[in-house]
Amino acid sequence: MSTGQRVTNVLSGLLMILLGVWMVFSPKMTFSVVAAILSISLTVYGVRYLFFYFTMARHMVGGKLMLFVGIIVLDLGAFTATLVDTPRIYIILYLLGVHAFTGVIDILRALEAKSYGGSTWKLSVVNGAVEILIALTCAVFLKSDEVLICIYAAGLIYSALVRIASAFRRTAIVYIQ
Repeated sequence: MSTGQRVTNVLSGLLMILLGVWMVFSPKMTFSVVAAILSISLTVYGVRYLFFYFTMARHMVGGKLMLFVGIIVLDLGAFTATLVDTPRIYIILYLLGVHAFTGVIDILRALEAKSYGGSTWKLSVVNGAVEILIALTCAVFLKSDEVLICIYAAGLIYSALVRIASAFRRTAIVYIQ
């Protein structure tokens, strides 16, 4: 990870912490802000995957997967943008699904890293377990808007702290002789 990427991760982590604290203390318009943030982040993520596909991945083995992931994530971002004016239950269920899916993917990646002898699989298991715990807690408190806002804000702050911690973690350098 370059120095610029580290600075970007720290600054985005701090911004996420501020946003999480703001959500706890200003719950009135939080659902529309959450939907907007989710929509923008998924759209940007999809555009990044598509850009990566058209610049590099189309020449790689298995590069079409990047195209498919980019299109699907871009569609999810556009779909989320249409959910801003719908009832809150759809946004809550959508967030619940995103957290559950992310948690399962993190745990599966950790198990794969463990089978290859990787060293960071424990952190991935913890991240996946926290994501699944957030999804389960959201499912339990589905009717209470205030609790859901606090749960989402806590998850956002946790993600920010993990992002900041990963910015300060040493990265392994592979030397080829």
